[in-house]
Amino acid sequence: MDNFVFSVPTTIFFGEGQARAFADAVKSYGEKALIVFGGGSIKKNGIYDEITTALHAAGVKTVDHGGIEPNPRVESVRAGIDLVKKEGVDVIVPMGGGSTIDAAKLIAAGALTAADPWKIVIGEAKVTGALPICTVLTLAATGSEMDQGSVITNPETKEKLGWGSPKVLPKASLLNPAYTVSVNGYHTAAGTADIMSHTMENYFTVDDSAFVQDSMAEGVLRACIHAGPAALKDGGDLEARANLMWASSWAINGLLRKGKPQAWSVHPMEHELSAFYDITHGVGLAILTPRWLRHVLSAKTAPKIARFGRRVFDIKSEDDVDAANEAIEALYDFFVRMGIPMTLKEVGIGEEHLAEMAKACANHAGGVIRGFVDLKEEDILAIYKASL
Repeated sequence: MDNFVFSVPTTIFFGEGQARAFADAVKSYGEKALIVFGGGSIKKNGIYDEITTALHAAGVKTVDHGGIEPNPRVESVRAGIDLVKKEGVDVIVPMGGGSTIDAAKLIAAGALTAADPWKIVIGEAKVTGALPICTVLTLAATGSEMDQGSVITNPETKEKLGWGSPKVLPKASLLNPAYTVSVNGYHTAAGTADIMSHTMENYFTVDDSAFVQDSMAEGVLRACIHAGPAALKDGGDLEARANLMWASSWAINGLLRKGKPQAWSVHPMEHELSAFYDITHGVGLAILTPRWLRHVLSAKTAPKIARFGRRVFDIKSEDDVDAANEAIEALYDFFVRMGIPMTLKEVGIGEEHLAEMAKACANHAGGVIRGFVDLKEEDILAIYKASL
């Protein structure tokens, strides 16, 4: 196991009836909050009213910034930064899923610099500070409520890129499973796939000794396999929603990857898909992951994929290659049962931009994605084609 430092000082308010305690936490960081949200569903389902009422009772004034896109765009971030500066906002409160929180993180950092926020994303401007962020989670998926990462899309350059800084780690997050019961089946399935992908990106490494982290990852994956279908069957199943919500946070907050030599492989490939075609992120991950595993399967990688199959899907085959193949099929079949479209063509992606996307993906990774197995441009293109 490698040496590491692990610190995630986000205060979590988990469960029902915690809105006022959360609001008091927000008050400790600022007196005027920017409420960041997406298409407005929080105003229809009562979450907005519950939280803003609690904030006002705690003495926090609020300013709205809605319209954040499912793949948050840099122009929405720029508008948020302008609003922060105009209104004298001193704390950011995103209410939504990962897209809303990701946008809020760049607003928080961009508000304290004269540089254009896209310069932060591409590494040309340094994050010197950030307004405090306190999140209200309404979709279990990205884990952005408890990590320091963010992914932003620039439609002008057809880029969707990740960035991060410890300065944008949320100070507090309200995780109420009841806030997710109105999430439809499609986005519940996509969110489950996203949680599983984060976990698998951390899990699949060769020749490491991080038994504790890998065992925890297997537990998170089994929780998703149990809770995902349960939430699909009954959207009001609070226990299923609670397990998905907590799995989302722990899949990506650093615990599962610390001490492991790893770099993510599937996310960089999917980011090109949703940059070019604006598809649902979790769906793209579900489509690519089994094809990626199939592409990298070898005598060297079979033992880890086989362990995944045995520990997560109860695969019984003793031969590692056989068990690995069965594991990949089991993962694919699980996504099918969740109702996720499992080909690129089903989500409107044909062959016309595959080569361009593979080239862009490799370039963004410095020429090679150095993950579970190194992926060059031709490997990425082969995985895209296998996903058609």
